[in-house]
Amino acid sequence: MKKISYLLSLTILVLCIYGCNNFNKKTEIVTSPSKNISLEFILSGNGSPSYLVKHNDIIIIDSSKMSFDFKNQESLQKGFEIIETEHNYKDEDWEMPWGEQRIVKNNYNELIVKLEEDKIPNRKLNIYFRTYDDGIAFRYEFLKQKDVDSLIIIDENTQFKLTGDHLCWWIPGDWDIYEHLYNTSNFSEINALSKQNHSNLAQSYIPENAVNTPLTMRSNEGLYLSFHEANLTDYAGMTLKIDKENLLMTSELVGSDRFAYKVKRELPFLTPWRTIQISENATGLIKSNLIVNLNEPNKLGDISWFKPKKYVGIWWEMHLGMSSWDLASGKHGATTANAKKYIDFAAENNITGLLVEGWNTGWEHWVGFEEREGVFDFVTPYSDYNLNEVVRYAKEKGVELIMHHETSAAPRTYEKQMDAAFSLMKNLGVHSAKTGYVGKIIPKGEYHHGQWMVNHYRKVIETAAKYHIAIDAHEPIKATGIRRTYPNIVSREGLRGQEFNAWSSDGGNPPEHLSIVAFTRMLAGPIDFTPGVFDIKLNSKLPVGSSNQVNTTLAHQLALYVVIYSPIQMACDLPKNYNGNPAFQFIRDVGVDWEQTKVLDGEIGDFVTIARQEKVTKNWFLGSITDENKRDIIIQFDFLDEGKKYEATIYKDGAEAHWNNNPTSIEIEKVIVEKNMKKIFTLAEGGGLAISLKVMK
Repeated sequence: MKKISYLLSLTILVLCIYGCNNFNKKTEIVTSPSKNISLEFILSGNGSPSYLVKHNDIIIIDSSKMSFDFKNQESLQKGFEIIETEHNYKDEDWEMPWGEQRIVKNNYNELIVKLEEDKIPNRKLNIYFRTYDDGIAFRYEFLKQKDVDSLIIIDENTQFKLTGDHLCWWIPGDWDIYEHLYNTSNFSEINALSKQNHSNLAQSYIPENAVNTPLTMRSNEGLYLSFHEANLTDYAGMTLKIDKENLLMTSELVGSDRFAYKVKRELPFLTPWRTIQISENATGLIKSNLIVNLNEPNKLGDISWFKPKKYVGIWWEMHLGMSSWDLASGKHGATTANAKKYIDFAAENNITGLLVEGWNTGWEHWVGFEEREGVFDFVTPYSDYNLNEVVRYAKEKGVELIMHHETSAAPRTYEKQMDAAFSLMKNLGVHSAKTGYVGKIIPKGEYHHGQWMVNHYRKVIETAAKYHIAIDAHEPIKATGIRRTYPNIVSREGLRGQEFNAWSSDGGNPPEHLSIVAFTRMLAGPIDFTPGVFDIKLNSKLPVGSSNQVNTTLAHQLALYVVIYSPIQMACDLPKNYNGNPAFQFIRDVGVDWEQTKVLDGEIGDFVTIARQEKVTKNWFLGSITDENKRDIIIQFDFLDEGKKYEATIYKDGAEAHWNNNPTSIEIEKVIVEKNMKKIFTLAEGGGLAISLKVMK
């Protein structure tokens, strides 16, 4: 009897505590403009902050905690009181200087919750919540504290509590590189640690079962979610630690072996936004402008000195083994004579850019060495490359050079020479540079995605802007919409690119690769994927007998110029593989700067179809790609202007085309199309479709 009485008393006590906590909890709600999405902020009875998210009144992110651990301070996780709340609204249109579309709508409701600890030292924390019709975002603001001028973050513990075992498209939470193949699995099956020690990666560090962002999911109810961050500034990149049993993700910041913390900042400061894009269909994720909208407006003003462009380059031939980056090998690719051949080809084919890799001294010692400080000289060309003559010849032909700055992951060397390198470019009238960071970061103990490198990447962008130079970053920090604020960061790699097809020991990128990328990595921002391989079987590769190939059809390669967005697009193959091929006309014609974009159809990892309208000509271009499965797609031309006729040049897979058995089979036909017409096309296995639609006079 005593035991029963004790258990009853204990139960009542627990219920009282739970009831008191719930009785004392406070909530604040902010809904999206169309009220389809709502976010609820909760302050529990013990002063712990959390949030939950609903879509059409159904919880999609359950109650998720928000806390921080610091060095030399107590954690911020409870004991808060709400001092003040503020509601704001914005509905504006802003113009991209270049982009997927010219006009972007930025429409959201905002809730600001101002918190203060109920005990000394009474630290303050503001949390900003924004709800859009295409998702939600929140960020933290740390205010000045008495006798404290900086804050050292050991861990940020922002949770994302899922409501089901969703299907996920993910890459591991690698602190050093994003160049992993995407994996498809249920959340409970994510195993990032199984992706350690990939033989084809120059650098990789996967410390725990975490994933990189953007992380895209589909719920059992068919709702699409993508988790990422926006406005990553002076902070460490965020991975998401996986708790499979509890269907929970927690922010895990990229760290440093040099310092026993993740972030150090002077007060006051704002963190990056934590974002969730939400859509009832997969295509809605690509349409979303949430990430760029969460960044500050253009700080650079007029950037008309940068022109979106197509370019060719001395690059693919190196990956094929035909030439090399270094001079000592005896087969140096970046010679004056070779550059002029590419310039001639570009000028003949409506291509206005030339990338030359391996032009500067230092390539003999750039990989495979522990000590790489001071290796590269960013102003001194090799003896067989006359930089001034190449620039002069290119200008004469209407082609502009794209400078290449490979750092061999030694950013301090680059920073010492950056002003000299950019000054040289400005004097030459060169406005674009491709940067690279292959290898483990020097100083040892830093990682590509940690705060130290985030600040380096930003320094490059800001310094380049002073010299009117645009940056295309390879081995970058992920895109988080910074291009709105600094529109001279025009593209990035940050994924497993085309070059893996040339030499990767795992056979290259599978046919499904880019039909996943369009719904994952591309949500972050522009991608310099370098499409356009026509020699699909890589017959030019040395040594002869390699089993590598590009695992798509030729039509698929053409479609990528529309599907995978970048304001700079490379025609990456050798000029000899384009000469005389009528399919190259699509690359000559396709735009790179868009008035608007229409995402017509698609499913993640299966297929995607996108149409884009060129700014100046108002012509349309359409691209569609599929995975390893053959499929029929319906193209509704209702995106075309009413009352106009268009000459459609269609580049489609041949009847017997197949990514492996017959990849170069392609059919080209011309038809007249108008708004509201409909056509059915068959995409071969690993195939694609590209259409140029020119307004008829």
